[in-house]
Parts: sequence; structure tokens; C-alpha cells
Amino acid sequence: MSGIRLDIGRRGDRYIPYEERTGNESVVYFTRELSAQGLKKIYEKVNGNMKGRIAVKLHTGEKNGPNIIPHDWVRELFRSEAELKNAAIVETNTYYEGDRYTTEQHRETLRVNGWTFCPVDIMDEEGTVLLPISGGRWMKEMSHGSHMTQYDSMLTLTHFKGHQMGGFGGSDKNIGIGCADGRIGKKWIHTTEGSDNMWSIAEEELMERITESTKATVDFFGKNITFINVMRNMSVSCDCEGIHAEPVVTPNVGILASDDILAVDQACVDLLYAMRPDQNRALVERIESRHGHRQLSCMKELGMGNDRYILIDLDNGGQRITQQQAVKDLVPFGG
Repeated sequence: MSGIRLDIGRRGDRYIPYEERTGNESVVYFTRELSAQGLKKIYEKVNGNMKGRIAVKLHTGEKNGPNIIPHDWVRELFRSEAELKNAAIVETNTYYEGDRYTTEQHRETLRVNGWTFCPVDIMDEEGTVLLPISGGRWMKEMSHGSHMTQYDSMLTLTHFKGHQMGGFGGSDKNIGIGCADGRIGKKWIHTTEGSDNMWSIAEEELMERITESTKATVDFFGKNITFINVMRNMSVSCDCEGIHAEPVVTPNVGILASDDILAVDQACVDLLYAMRPDQNRALVERIESRHGHRQLSCMKELGMGNDRYILIDLDNGGQRITQQQAVKDLVPFGG
């Protein structure tokens, strides 16, 4: 870390309750239906600006990862929605050496994990492109896979879960790290210049760099970007850990979607905090110990959305509900 943050709003180890937040409210849609049909139902609430050539950014996972979004759900979504029939899944290569480090390794992993029903564009396989970051503290531009600028719209389809360094992986992490190219952009996010430790940046600074990277993508697509978070198989580990991910001990919740990236990530975190301690303990500890809440406050500072929202229950006639109502029927994992 480069300095200590004393401003309570910037402390990523502290959850900010809803009643302490200020500003406008965005709309977040919610369904408990964890299925291809549930994904289709919620996508149709936020697809109004999906036009032209559409990039679908999701985490396709390391080989045989047990917790990724089921590929058959995504296949059915592509087949059922007219504007997605010519869409492509987009990814970038990894910074660490693993199953997706090179384009060749990455394509083999995609095959193993079943991502074969549509084009998959590894956006940095032919180089990089720099996009500006407005208002960044650490960076003024981000290095992305060069193919990203070939798309008109982006659907951010995220498996919401924990993360070894980020605390949690929502839409912010999916775009911020996932659209940065594997050699330059990801290095700018994770590594202090001149350091021998590739993971030398952590806590508040890491959350801010991830979010600044996200802002470059969000600003590039403007109104033609939307966000879906799937709260299922929520290990404290990211899908980048594949078969080595920690066991899932948090109950499944449902699917959330919004045109507001901050609102949808904040709503997922709020649903976790609305659970009983026996249900949420592992993920809460992971988020707070890594200072993951700083992702949210940084998004708000950068003008990327609202941390207050109206939660709309698609399973009960589109009624507005509270976080407590959304999770009231959950049982402890395995219960």
C-alpha cells in the first residue's frame, strides 16, 4: 500500500449500511430462479441498449472449474435472444501462468469447459489498445485487448463470488481485471513498478486500480453496457483457482441485474450482509480482510453509479422488496 487511508468512506474493511448512504437510487432486478430461464427472464429487463456487435464478458474459468456459470445457461440465452445470435464471449489471457496464460492454452481450456457453442474472442491475442481513465488516482489509461474496440455493446455476465485478493468478484472485478490485457494492463493493476513480487499491490490501492480499469471500459461503451450477477456456488475463491477453489459454504441466492454497475455489485454485497452469520461468515471475512468494500466506494467516487437502489422482485409481480425479504428463505449450505 502507498499510504494509509483515514477517511472512513475509503476503508475497504468496513461495510457501510444502507441507511448511511446518500444519493439517488437505481433499479436492480432480482430473481431466485437459478436456471437458463431465470437468466433469460432477468436479461430481458436490462437488454434495451444491447445493439450492434455485442461482447459478452464472462469468466470462463480454469479447466474443470466447478463453480462457473453453467455453459448451457449461456447457450440457451444466446439462442433465445435475437440480438445475441451473433454475439461473442470475450476474454483476455491471464497475468499468472496457468490454463489461460497463452492464447493456445486458453483455447484448449475453453474447449474443456464447454464454451464451444459461439465465437469466443480472446481480445488480446492480436495486441492491445489504450483507453483513457477519467478521474483516475493511479492511472490515466488502461491497456486492453485490442479487439475490445470492435464491439458496440457489452453484456457483463458475472459469477459473483469471493476473490483471493479482491475480497469479492462482481461486475467491477470481471471488467476491471478481465478486460485488461494479460501482459501490460493486468501488470499495471497488480504490480508495483520495479517490484519482484507480481502481487505487490493489495487492499485499498488494488481495489482502486481494479475500479479505475473498469471505468475505462464503462466509459468506452457508455449507455451500451449492462450487468448481470449470478449469486450461485459462491466460494471465497475466484474461478481463476479452478478445481483448487475452497468449498462452497454460502447458500445460493439468485440472479441480479442492472444498468448500474455499482448498484448491482452493492446489492449483491448487501444480500450477503442480510444473511445470518452462519450463512455469510466465510464471504464476509474474505471481503473485509481484503478491504473489498473499497471497490464500491471507489466506484461511487468515480461517478460510476449509485450505492442506493430499488430492488425489484421479478418472482412476485415486480414488487419492491428489502434485502432481508430477498434472503429470508435461505438455509445454511447443505441444510
